[in-house]
Amino acid sequence: MEPKTSTMTLAGREFKITNSPIMSYANGCAVVSLGDTVIMANASMSEKGLEGADFFPMTVDYEENMYAAGKIKGSRFIKREGRPSENAILISRMIDRPVRPLFPKGTTNEVQLICSALSADMEVDPATTAMNAASVALLLSGAPFEGPLGAVRVGYKDGKIIINPTYTECDEGQMNLIVAGTLDAITMVEAGMKEVTEEVVLEALATAHKYIKEICQFQLDYVKGFEVTKIEPVLHLVNEDLVAKITEQVSVDDLNTIEGKTKKDVKVKIHAIEDKLMTHFAKEIEEGAYSKKEIAEILNKMMEKNMRKNILETEIRLDGRKLTDVRPINIVLDVLPRTHGSAIFQRGETTALTITTLGGPTDAQIIDTMDKDKVKRYMHHYHFPPYATGDIKRLMGPNRREIGHGDLAERALLPVIPDKEVFPYTMWLVSEIIKCNGSSSMASVCGSTLSLMCAGVPIKKPVSAIAMGLVSDKETGTYKILSDIQGMEDFAGDMDFKVTGTPDGITALQMDIKIKGLQIELLRNALAQAKEGRDFIMAKMLEALPEARKNLSKYAPLIMTVKVDPDMIRVVIGKGGETIQKITAECDVEMDISDEGIVTITAPDQEKGNKALDWIGRITYIPKVGDVFDGKVTRIMDFGAFVELVPGKEGLVHISELDTKRVNKVEDIVKLGDPIKVKLMQIDDQGRYNLSRKATMTEGIAPKTGGTVTQSNMGSPDDDIVDGTSSVRRVHKN
Repeated sequence: MEPKTSTMTLAGREFKITNSPIMSYANGCAVVSLGDTVIMANASMSEKGLEGADFFPMTVDYEENMYAAGKIKGSRFIKREGRPSENAILISRMIDRPVRPLFPKGTTNEVQLICSALSADMEVDPATTAMNAASVALLLSGAPFEGPLGAVRVGYKDGKIIINPTYTECDEGQMNLIVAGTLDAITMVEAGMKEVTEEVVLEALATAHKYIKEICQFQLDYVKGFEVTKIEPVLHLVNEDLVAKITEQVSVDDLNTIEGKTKKDVKVKIHAIEDKLMTHFAKEIEEGAYSKKEIAEILNKMMEKNMRKNILETEIRLDGRKLTDVRPINIVLDVLPRTHGSAIFQRGETTALTITTLGGPTDAQIIDTMDKDKVKRYMHHYHFPPYATGDIKRLMGPNRREIGHGDLAERALLPVIPDKEVFPYTMWLVSEIIKCNGSSSMASVCGSTLSLMCAGVPIKKPVSAIAMGLVSDKETGTYKILSDIQGMEDFAGDMDFKVTGTPDGITALQMDIKIKGLQIELLRNALAQAKEGRDFIMAKMLEALPEARKNLSKYAPLIMTVKVDPDMIRVVIGKGGETIQKITAECDVEMDISDEGIVTITAPDQEKGNKALDWIGRITYIPKVGDVFDGKVTRIMDFGAFVELVPGKEGLVHISELDTKRVNKVEDIVKLGDPIKVKLMQIDDQGRYNLSRKATMTEGIAPKTGGTVTQSNMGSPDDDIVDGTSSVRRVHKN
């Protein structure tokens, strides 16, 4: 293959495709760059089909190499890069989802797609560059890929759409949207947003598709000069003779009996027809002419086709619902006694139990990524055990689907999470999917809102979520949009479009399709119908819990904050961290110190928190003339005694200041280690403290405990923090 390089300008940045100087033995290899971000994609396809496969065996991996950003992995002991990060898994999924529908249905050839980050410019996220590189590699590979596929990232700031925004523009703006598509239509959407309206989303999608078409045409122009050997797909073929025989045995009336409000209802009726067919073809099965698996597969295809036909012609769904109906909703609050917050959200049969756990600032997650390291104080994990679908499987670590659904739910709630200044806790949510019949990720979003509110987290607004489906007829162009899809509608439908948001706007989107693409007008209708569904679900949620609880759980940790002079931070930390380690160990607390001098203490109870506060106050207190201290004698000299006022600070009580009467010998009044009440009389030019015991005896002054922080009322989290005071973040103690 001859070396070739092509360049275009994409939204103000150089977009380049080349196959030189890096080329592999893969069927297709391409290096695509956007600015200084460089991605190499390699596509390989087997010539033979995978024996016995009734699915498309494609794997996609995105390699997030630290060297691309000039970084060495953070671990002191392990420098070799190992398992992919969650970010790399999410990008792998984003590449896979729009590519998969562009292969012929029934393809059984193994396809492997590997996208490697070679260089990262730290300004533009590499995900869309990887998607574009994957498309070029597949076009050059000869695989039966019905591309090209283009992808762009879209931002929205100050009322303007931004194509391929920087990290800063995404963070400061209201939208972080990734769109993939072909020359004709949009095929994939992934987004996190800050309450953006449907109108702005549609404008962003339309703008994105304009640039996608430019990218697709650029890819086609690039591959024109190459002689590409086409690889014929090996398709999973259905036995047409058996199809005809089963069709004779199973009538439309039989298929129409397959309906029900629960999975079990539907399965019972499918199994009844299956048993009838197995009995009819018992001889052929015994002789090996047909298998039980292919009979069941054909019956399922017939059932799916009939279900789609009924939806298109009668607008009646498998469970009897109309197109816009949402399944019955059931909500249970405060399910678990010792957790900080918990809620069950059930829609139809799909049931999510979401648990909130609160921690201190030190519990936040630090993520070592290829670009900028991130700190997450809000985390959401999605857990989908085998029993959720009645299956038996080996328990492993989280799979790609679980990581993807957890990330979606996290993005959905992120815009409404309270700012750290208002609520300094770290929040960890886990959604346990107890039972699933479709839309479990959206149930986890609704459950998360309720769980956070049960925990007393002052979220800015509640978030509801819904999954939209689609059944379409390619021949006639007619289509029906379904609200709140269940499992069978997801599996046999053409679209899975997840929408989350508050009453004021969208917070997250995720769209996958099984057809070649969707037009903007269809997406407009889907978003409008989703808004109606979200509003209905929101009303049910607020009926169960109108607002967040005023108090946190009695089992939640207590957070206190105190401001010290930034120059005193080193005193709190101590040499080699000795002081802060001693405080945390002896007081059983966790501590975090900001550069501005804000010390955050996370304590299990008030007593331990106050002990740490008092300790910090004593070691950071700056003595003033006139202050009285309960000190301790640390050294005795002929001319007087040295007294520790507060930890780390000593002063001298001259022998003449030890008592109101004449003192001949210091030991007559005090001994080493004795407690002593003293008053600070003078701070000399060298910063030395001159103390007097005699002054406290003559003036009758009550002692001031050295450096103790005076605690304010247990007021609002919005209370100002001033030097020498603390603000208690949990406003009650049960």
